[in-house]
Amino acid sequence: MDLRFDGRVALVTGAGKGLGRAYAVWLAAHGAKVVVNNRVRPGQPSSAREVVEAIRAAGGEAVAAEAPVETEAGAALMLKTALDTWGRLDILVCNAGISPGGTFHKVDMALFREVFDVNYWGTVYALYAALPRMKKAGYGRVVFTTSTAGLFGQIGMTSYAATKAAVLGLMRCLALENAGANLRFNAISPFAVTNDKVEKLVPPPLRAMMGADRVAPMVGWLCSEQCTQNAMIFFAGGGRYRRDVMAEGPRVDFDGDDLSSVIDQIESTATLEPRKHSGVAGIKLIPELGAKNS
Repeated sequence: MDLRFDGRVALVTGAGKGLGRAYAVWLAAHGAKVVVNNRVRPGQPSSAREVVEAIRAAGGEAVAAEAPVETEAGAALMLKTALDTWGRLDILVCNAGISPGGTFHKVDMALFREVFDVNYWGTVYALYAALPRMKKAGYGRVVFTTSTAGLFGQIGMTSYAATKAAVLGLMRCLALENAGANLRFNAISPFAVTNDKVEKLVPPPLRAMMGADRVAPMVGWLCSEQCTQNAMIFFAGGGRYRRDVMAEGPRVDFDGDDLSSVIDQIESTATLEPRKHSGVAGIKLIPELGAKNS
């Protein structure tokens, strides 16, 4: 089956290169009209316009939105670009992000805040602008970007990992708040060799297998009308895909002060079960939350 996005409009943030570029090109190749977002950097050509030109040269439709994601004004400009050009917005791929390294006490707090501004608030602002339009239209697909660092931790990536864990809480709450609507919120944990420094360290055969284009099909599925998954996390890289879940161990009943006699039972992984949202008064449960098998 060839997924098609004819008549749909997508916004991809951070789409000037790497993964974002691959997502934008893939969506355009499958019929979507794409708003390509990337900021303009002093003294450098516009990467967003270059991607737009490549899409148009291949017969697709695209327009650039050269705005920083970490401001409300930037998000408003991205939405305005979509509406002024095509009158709608159906798909939002929150890809923009930065990933400076450094263990916790070696990261300057100003830099820590900057990472949150781009990775987390850049996602929040884009959603805050786009979501009302999607809800009014009765249709929307949103793809968040997390990472294995955010899911499992990684030495030297404290600020980055914290932002990637934060977007998952946002995703799950939005899925709950919009239960029953034709809106889908899912996250991608991508792996691809897109950094020039890393690329030089990777053997050519592996480098070819780890291209950003091997991640794009999963993002494409999550953006499609056929997608029924909601509040789920998917790993994609090298043409390999899997689902990541939050899980619970067995319940252990204990009445006392010293847990030493039952701690082994509490931490047991023998009977892990996918974690389901317990529900909040006034909010409907979503069956998809942890309910489907990988």
